[in-house]
Amino acid sequence: MTTSLTPKRSTLLISVAVLVALGGGAWSLFHRADAVAASKEQAQQAPSISVTTVQVQERDIPLYLSGVGTVTANASVVVKVRIDGQLDKVGFTEGQDVKAGQLLAQIDPRALQAQLAQVQAQQARDQAQLTNAKIDLQRYTTLRQQDAATQQQLDTQKALVAQLEAAVKTDEAQISYAKVQLGYTTINAPISGRVGARLVDPGNIVHASDANGLVIINQIDPITVQFTLPEEAVPAINRAQLASRKPLKVTAYARTSNEPLATGTLILLNNQIDTASGTVQLKARFTNQQHVLWPGQYVNVNLQMDDHAPALTLPAAAIQRNQQGTYVYIVKADETAAIQPVKVTRIQDGVAVLSQGLEVNQRVVLDGQYKLKPGSHVIENKAAANGATASANAPANAPAAKGSAK
Repeated sequence: MTTSLTPKRSTLLISVAVLVALGGGAWSLFHRADAVAASKEQAQQAPSISVTTVQVQERDIPLYLSGVGTVTANASVVVKVRIDGQLDKVGFTEGQDVKAGQLLAQIDPRALQAQLAQVQAQQARDQAQLTNAKIDLQRYTTLRQQDAATQQQLDTQKALVAQLEAAVKTDEAQISYAKVQLGYTTINAPISGRVGARLVDPGNIVHASDANGLVIINQIDPITVQFTLPEEAVPAINRAQLASRKPLKVTAYARTSNEPLATGTLILLNNQIDTASGTVQLKARFTNQQHVLWPGQYVNVNLQMDDHAPALTLPAAAIQRNQQGTYVYIVKADETAAIQPVKVTRIQDGVAVLSQGLEVNQRVVLDGQYKLKPGSHVIENKAAANGATASANAPANAPAAKGSAK
């Protein structure tokens, strides 16, 4: 009996074990499916991330070359005296705008006035002697015709007349020289501009050899900006100048705020490259009626080339970088974010110019990227989006990075 029951018991135990295993597997599968479903539901219920987006735009982007420049006076003159003497008076106020020919200073003229009077008196004496000698020459000529005077007397009188005529011409030259010297006692502005600090006070003895002079006049309207660009930019600038009928446009910006200060024209591309620095010097002229530019001021400079071409653009802040290169977060039709690699041709004026990766009007995340990951649900921050759209539509004219050639 015992022997016959053992196989049945074994079979029963095996059946129970199989049922238990099948039940456990089924429970595990159902539990895993429930976990996946719960995970998906949880993902769908995750809060949306607030972001600011902009649309990819196609714009006509001018090409700029950017550098750093120094504002210089269009003309600068150190006003010096031409003669020695005592400074009687000063005819300007420090910091005043003066016109060309305006009285600046007066040197005591009395000594030179006396010298002028002396040579004028000498000329009058020589002129009187010349007049008398000419009358005598006429008499000797008549007497010689009547054979009442010798030829020697006539020749001597002719020589005397020539001698006195030369003396009168010498007197005239001395008078001109004395007048010039006397004119140096009155010092007028050689150019229009703004005077600086007065370097000599009235009452001082001034000399023509003084190094500092009386005052410095700087012409600040118009005004110039000198700046440098890499030597590689020279061929492009030459091509642009040859292709353009007008001088190239130059814009100056404040160093701190990138505020546009003035717009002028390029007047100089230096005729040689500095071999020590590998740069070329350029100069631009600006009208400066409001005096927003000042000599010695540092500014950012954009030299606009005539290379205009439509291109896909984004605000530069939307561009992100990783080990693979540059990318952006795009917003898909279901309002979820996705990573999109892009190729950036250049970043200029706060605008990224794109050559690959995006299409016109495609939505791109501008602000809030640090919260995102692929698949994140996003919601538009409309208040910030209005400002971002206005910024994206603004003219691209802010200066690029220091010393860069874009």
